[in-house]
This record gives sequence, structure tokens and C-alpha cells, in this order.
Amino acid sequence: MMKKETEDEKFPIREYTKLELAILYNPNMKIESAQKKLNRWVKGCGSLMKELEAVDWHPLRRSYLPKEVELIVKYLGTPG
Repeated sequence: MMKKETEDEKFPIREYTKLELAILYNPNMKIESAQKKLNRWVKGCGSLMKELEAVDWHPLRRSYLPKEVELIVKYLGTPG
């Protein structure tokens, strides 16, 4: 599978587990706290939530699909 990257940041757009992406966004936090924080950021951004729902995002899925990651990076910026 070919990786897609954002034009500016060269962050690989691919499927990430929710935990993996949370750690990328919050590397200095405990795992559980990082995951909760990312969830708050995602759910707190109304525009992001609308776009995620439009691409059939399911909150109980354990990973973010590439299109979902692309949207998260669009609204939250590149991790790191």
C-alpha cells in the first residue's frame, strides 16, 4: 500500500491506531491521558467532526483510516 503525505509537513497519511496517533500528538503524556486528550480535541472541533461523519467515521473503531487521519491533520495540524 502506498503512503500519501501532506505537501508541507511530509507526515505519512496512512492508517493509525487511535493509540498510535494519540502518542504522536502527545508524546510526553501517559498513554491513557494522550488518548483522552486526542479524543477531546477531535470531538471538540465541530468542523472536523462533521467531515469525519461524512466519510463514515465510526467512534468505536480502534484505528483511524487514511482519509480520517488526513482530516485530523487538516484541523489539528501535524503531530509532533
